[in-house]
Amino acid sequence: MSTPPAPAPLLIACALGIEHLALRSGDRGGADGPVTVLRTGMGPKAAQRAVTRALAEPALADAAVLATGFCAGLAPGMHPGDLVVAEETRDAAGTVPCVGTDLLVKELVRAVPGRTVHTGPLTGSDHVVRGHERSDLLATGAIAVDMESAATLHSAVRTGPRPVAAVRVVVDAPEHELVRIGTVRGGISAFRVLRSVLPAFYEWHRSLLLPRR
Repeated sequence: MSTPPAPAPLLIACALGIEHLALRSGDRGGADGPVTVLRTGMGPKAAQRAVTRALAEPALADAAVLATGFCAGLAPGMHPGDLVVAEETRDAAGTVPCVGTDLLVKELVRAVPGRTVHTGPLTGSDHVVRGHERSDLLATGAIAVDMESAATLHSAVRTGPRPVAAVRVVVDAPEHELVRIGTVRGGISAFRVLRSVLPAFYEWHRSLLLPRR
């Protein structure tokens, strides 16, 4: 009998130490195949470097990539602890379509009951967005903004065809703006939500049929 191919790995990328802590302390059971949780560092350049370096490793060559962490909501009525599932990511480098959005929404509703899940374009920025910038980005059709997701997914697809997705937890919104990025540490609600999302990520990964080399 021939040996079945090993399950393809999953690379989960986040930027901040507090995000990494939430993911590392969440439910790590139930994954199909190896899972790597990568802290990239803050900002698009750091994310690009870290993800490109990680995917150059032979063990991660075929990895599905999922960008996650906190974000700023752009739409009125968003609240800290809401979830954003990207239909696509956008930045100056272009647009990357995301895979399995409907499944992620379904599994997140199951994993984090009672939380609102928003879907739509997720845009990238190289700085924390405040004030009128939110309105300008909302006018483009984006529903949320963060600094790393678009760079992460661009870097992932540049290295070869692979499923990619982005799921973010709203930590500030038009009516709940951050004063400084350090106040993320006070976002207990968002932290707890991020701790709870891993089962949904594993179900997304399980649903994928990745080509093997």
